[in-house]
Amino acid sequence: MPGSIRGACARAQANQALIDRMRVLHQQTRAAYGARKMWQLLTREGLVCGRHRVARLRRLAGIVALRRQRYIRTVQVRQHETPPILNRLDQQFTVSAKNRVWAGDLTFVPTRTGWLTVAVLLDLYSRRVVGWAMSPRQTLSVVVEVWWMAWRRRHPAPGLIHHSDQGNQYRVTLYQTLLARRGVVVSMSRKGNCYDNAPVESFFSSLKNELVHHRQFQNQAEAQVAIVEYIERFYNRQRLHQALGYRSPEEFERQEPDSQFTCLLFRGHLKLTPCFRTVNGEGLAYIIPSNPEKTSARVSHNNFNQ
Repeated sequence: MPGSIRGACARAQANQALIDRMRVLHQQTRAAYGARKMWQLLTREGLVCGRHRVARLRRLAGIVALRRQRYIRTVQVRQHETPPILNRLDQQFTVSAKNRVWAGDLTFVPTRTGWLTVAVLLDLYSRRVVGWAMSPRQTLSVVVEVWWMAWRRRHPAPGLIHHSDQGNQYRVTLYQTLLARRGVVVSMSRKGNCYDNAPVESFFSSLKNELVHHRQFQNQAEAQVAIVEYIERFYNRQRLHQALGYRSPEEFERQEPDSQFTCLLFRGHLKLTPCFRTVNGEGLAYIIPSNPEKTSARVSHNNFNQ
């Protein structure tokens, strides 16, 4: 009997220690992780625990991930229309090496002083945000700034596929000429079909559900600083991605070649398709403005160390 009591006390202490650690990780990961990712994070730290135990203790402690808002379609889907430029991806988002396929899009973030346009380019190999730009207005210069940031960071070889939707910023002759002069192959989604650009839509969903929907920004400058911090400090460097074997984009690209293979299960189709990858490393330095009130509403790639 005394032995069983001591065992129960030891179990209770171990559970409390696990809950305490989960609370710390919950804050560090911006309350973005559910039970499965939290379990993966604890396992990486060397803590021996089961996934169902983690889920049970999270419920008991009231540790809940930020809720995702329901997606509402705001445009009519016209998939029968032929896109002006061929859709070369055709929803095949598994890429064997970095700088082979980049996907871009833009979205809008509300603030008390107006909307902030946010544009990004993702490398589909690691889901890393390789370029971003923000502006109070939806102009061509926003996507051009994104392209130049991504180009100066990565210097891709000719043959890179650039995928986007059919937005006017991407279809304009100036932008198409900019891509053509560097040997970029252009690909576009079908009109009104968000699934043709699912990885970027997924990134914007994470950005809004893990940051934007839970903050009320006073102005565009404040939103801009928060989004830069989310992208560069959290999303690219820390956030675990299930598609990358529960690694961050930076960690996935940093793995030594031939040292480890990662099995990617792409869930974009009914059947899971395994794909094995090896990756090379790459560093990145950047600067976060210290005073958001004195920061302009637009951040250029020139503010960052290359």
